This record gives sequence, C-alpha cells and structure tokens, in this order.
Amino acid sequence: MAKVAVTGGAGFIGSHLVEALLGAGVEVAVVDDLSSGSRDNLPSAGRRLRLLVGDVGDGAVLRRAFRGAEAVFHLAARTSVPESVADPVSYHRVNAGGTLEALLRAREAGARRFVLAGSCAVYGDVGGRAARETLAPAPASPYAAAKLAAEAYLRAFRESLGFDAVALRFFNVYGPRQRPDSPYAAVVPRFFEALLAGGRPTVFGTGKQTRDLVYVGDVAAACLAVAAARGPLSPVYNLGTGRSTSVLALLREAARALGAPAAPRFEPARPGEILRSRADVSLLRREVGFRASVSLSEGIRRTACWFRDAAGRGGLPGPGKAGRRR
Repeated sequence: MAKVAVTGGAGFIGSHLVEALLGAGVEVAVVDDLSSGSRDNLPSAGRRLRLLVGDVGDGAVLRRAFRGAEAVFHLAARTSVPESVADPVSYHRVNAGGTLEALLRAREAGARRFVLAGSCAVYGDVGGRAARETLAPAPASPYAAAKLAAEAYLRAFRESLGFDAVALRFFNVYGPRQRPDSPYAAVVPRFFEALLAGGRPTVFGTGKQTRDLVYVGDVAAACLAVAAARGPLSPVYNLGTGRSTSVLALLREAARALGAPAAPRFEPARPGEILRSRADVSLLRREVGFRASVSLSEGIRRTACWFRDAAGRGGLPGPGKAGRRR
C-alpha cells in the first residue's frame, strides 16, 4: 500500500493505526472532527500525514481524503453504550449514516479495500460461549444496533456492487491514549485515573461480568493484516484474544501494575451492558493468519507506564490533550 485513508484517525485506536501505517512507509490521510480525537495523538510525519478536520458524514471532505487511497479504514464512530441509550438518533446518524457515506466515497475513489471497525456489541449477551461470527446478532443497545446497521450496509455493498469491504468486530480495546475523562469512558482508563489519584475505582454491577480485552497495538496490526491480505475474505471477523477476564480481575491487574490497593466502590449496573463477552478468533487466524500476541499483563503494564507518565507530565488525557478516544 502506498496511500490510505483513516476516518477517526486522531482518536485512541485510530492514532495507533496511523502510527503503524506510517511505520510501514505508507502515506496517510486522516479525517477526524476532533470531537473526541486530538491533533496531539498524531505524530509528526511531514508530507506523509495529512489531517482533514471534518464530519464523517461530509461527502466533500471524504472525497478529498480518499482520493488516490488504496484502502480506507473507517474507525470514526460514537462509542458509548449508555450515551447511545440517551441519544439513539445521533448514534444512528454517525455510526450507520457515516458508514454509508464512507462506503459511497471509498468506492467512488476506487479504493481496493474498505475495513470497518465493527463491534462485539452486535452479539448481545451470549452467556459463557465464545461469540462466533455465525451467531445471529442480538443488539442490546442503540449503539450496537447502529453498528449492526453499518455492517448491513457493508454486506450490501459487497453483494450488490462487488465492493471489497470487511468488518472487524472489535472486542474490548485498551491501551495508551484512552480517555478517562468522560462518565462513559471505558473501564481501563477509569481504573487508572482513580488508582493514580489514590481513590477507589468504580465498578458497575457485581464486577463479575467478563470482557475479552485486546491491546490496541494488536488491533492496529490486525487492521494492517486484513488490508494487505490477498484473495477473497469473509465479510466479518472477530478481533479479540479468545480469553475473558472479569472486571474485578482486571482491576487487580491494574492495581498491581501501579503498586496500588484494589479497593472498588460498587455502583448499580448500567442499562444495555453485556454480562459476558469472549471472541472466537479462529476465523481471523485461519483466513488472515493473524492472532493477538500481547498478553493482558504485558498490555496493562504498558498502559500503566503511559498513564503514569501522562500524570507526571501535568495531567491525564482530556479535552484538547493527547490520549483522546476515537
């Protein structure tokens, strides 16, 4: 690949993907409205990196960004389950409508492959089973429903237009630059923020709910592997580790990495949240040859180092600072 485009590239996951692409010698055009992303997340790369500030639903901005791109990585999205319950319309507009616009402009630009950041939320709660791509979706929140609608558009473009589009269903991604400053923030940055402040991290529900936690560097590597893969690919792949960890076990791991006590404060469970989540990753391994390689303990150690350094530099990530979420 000589040139690609990344929507949401100034955010948490997107900026790690941009770094990986630049490291591979690829020219990158980023589209981000900076509502949850930050310029500070993007490295200095001279003419090989171009940032276009604009909404993912703006076809004119996407046309400029996608011109000449061999692949388009579509990561721009709103990502909070509780927030989607309160505001389903905006979640549909960005996550479903924005994906349709991106598909239209990527095909128009002649991109060879389109890679969508999907979500494990489309499965709903599958109990103790590993979620396999063949399971019937059962979205339990407007966020999940909008991500499923995005996948439906992707499949329609594959079937009716022959457009090479693939969705990676991200499981619970964590790592450096993930924002803790929102009440809807993911659990890992919230835990680090509280532990570094000497407080008691909040656990919603019993803490026995489980998640498949995948390190952000592995996610970036998987996106590159899918974009570069030869031959026909399946429309959807799970992107996780195949292992599950309880929220309380995650808290203990984070506390150990910082040398802090793990003393949670419990709050009622939040609506729309899934109790158990674990990926079946065999399809991605078999067809693409990719498997996540960073263990939870190593990923949490790297993340703890980054959060400790960020706190030492004058504060944890927040609006207008490095570390904002995609």
